Amino acid sequence: MSHVAAIPAADSAAAIAHYSASLAFETDCADVHGAFAANPDAVDFVLLDVRSPALFASGHVPGAVNLPHGKIVASKLAGYPADTLFVTYCAGPHCNGATRGAIRLAQLGRPVKVMIGGVTGWLDEGFELAGAVVEAG
Repeated sequence: MSHVAAIPAADSAAAIAHYSASLAFETDCADVHGAFAANPDAVDFVLLDVRSPALFASGHVPGAVNLPHGKIVASKLAGYPADTLFVTYCAGPHCNGATRGAIRLAQLGRPVKVMIGGVTGWLDEGFELAGAVVEAG
């Protein structure tokens, strides 16, 4: 028996509960892109790039606001209504900055999701970054 099959899959009810719950915590690059493409003035969330200002300047998801995860404090969010949904992202699946930012937002009582894949996922989907400098060569 393979390592894959050695532990039985969850029953359907447990699988539905688990995967449905995950969508309350995560969104993906395609859904974020779709929201901005449909009507950038009517996006119903704030996309937070939680990387450093230097990394943000070198290329970020269009429409994102830069707020490094270590600087997420109540005073920085004062201009947003309490029910504003925040979506955090960082460099990619090898980075936990988006999770750290999500924890800080949740500790402040703010609704939050993580954009899985981050910048790496965004680029893998074929989407362009804003502010990115492309060197000729």
